[in-house]
Amino acid sequence: MNYKETIQYLYEALPVFHRIGKAAYKANLDNSILLDRYFGMPHKKYKTIHLAGTNGKGSVAHIIASTLHAAGYKTGLYTSPHLFDFRERIKIDGREIPEQKVIDFVNENKAFIEKMRPSFFEITSSMAFWFFAEERVDVAVIETGLGGRLDSTNIITPELSVITNIGFDHTEFLGDSLDKIACEKAGIIKPNIPVVVGERHEQTTDVFIAKANEANSPIIFAEDCLKALTAEHRPGKQLFTFASLNSDLFPCERFTASLDLEGDYQCKNIVTALTALAVLRNQSFEIGNEALQKGLANAAANTGFKGRWQILQRNPTIVCDTGHNVHGLKLTMQQLKEQDCERLYFVLGLAGDKDLNSIIPLLPQNAYYFFTQASIPRAMAAETLAKQCMSAGLHGEIVATVDEAVKKAVDKASVNDMIFIGGSTYVVAEKTKN
Repeated sequence: MNYKETIQYLYEALPVFHRIGKAAYKANLDNSILLDRYFGMPHKKYKTIHLAGTNGKGSVAHIIASTLHAAGYKTGLYTSPHLFDFRERIKIDGREIPEQKVIDFVNENKAFIEKMRPSFFEITSSMAFWFFAEERVDVAVIETGLGGRLDSTNIITPELSVITNIGFDHTEFLGDSLDKIACEKAGIIKPNIPVVVGERHEQTTDVFIAKANEANSPIIFAEDCLKALTAEHRPGKQLFTFASLNSDLFPCERFTASLDLEGDYQCKNIVTALTALAVLRNQSFEIGNEALQKGLANAAANTGFKGRWQILQRNPTIVCDTGHNVHGLKLTMQQLKEQDCERLYFVLGLAGDKDLNSIIPLLPQNAYYFFTQASIPRAMAAETLAKQCMSAGLHGEIVATVDEAVKKAVDKASVNDMIFIGGSTYVVAEKTKN
């Protein structure tokens, strides 16, 4: 098989969550443990950092990986989903796993894969762990796919666990309340391993503290340690000024840092990432101030990170963002409503399992919408989306494909207008691949 055939094989032979949804979810770690044993427990051959959270974990993972790379560590990075190419999920120092490595991994283990029938995510996690061991990385930053306690990645014992925040998403798997969801995310907390939690919340803080106490794990809340005082937007980056709230982790009372990720919500993510890096520095990681500044300033450049308030062009301004649940969309829509433009055009598509009653009130009323759907089975039908949105007073039209919707928006927009593309990671993916 060539690379294209190999990826097609993985999609067709294994249950894939982003395509079929709930049927691909397995509520145990049995397969992950069996796969780990089969491959010789590769994750034990390097240090790891484990991340979970409803939103922000991708940004935080990329910031941490970029900084570790800048500090001289050979750094693996495992994230999901990908936008365009499967290989985006597995990187070392910003370089994607080679096509031939993917081909070899599948060909050499095809008989075992077909006998065992793991999920797409289970085998992808095993591939990442195997590849990082093969390439002798110093450390790997590992992002959970869904939840935490039963996530395929939760076989590792990391140097540090990080939980960014908690919001409502995938409630059919994780629970219908914030404390239940927090319990699932808290499942990545390991005995005697420190955990950084990005935000305090009245419904989740006690859950994390109880789990950390049970595991005898030091727990640090990032917002108790560092505060972002200001964020100055500049072309292609943001300049932050911080105040230290914890002199043990941040000795300087005031300091600044530049981040090449845009989006107002990065204000919270950078606080979580900096706190995690400070904890690592207090352990055995050598992360100097110069490496820290370089890692932050080049987070996207070092890792190839895309899709988070990504400005695709100017005049008219076209922005895409992968925020796709209520918690993430609330932050993105707030920033969108603050944009200075004559007219706002919105290319909108959602996954079929999203709660429109919660999402529609967040959407700007003054936009003209192109209701569409990504080319995956899980996508909500554009007709269904349009009917409910228009019933709520939004205006727009139905367009069959993302590509056609974007073209229509560009045709309608003048130089002082803005086009936003979002609602689903897969809608953004179809635009960024063109």
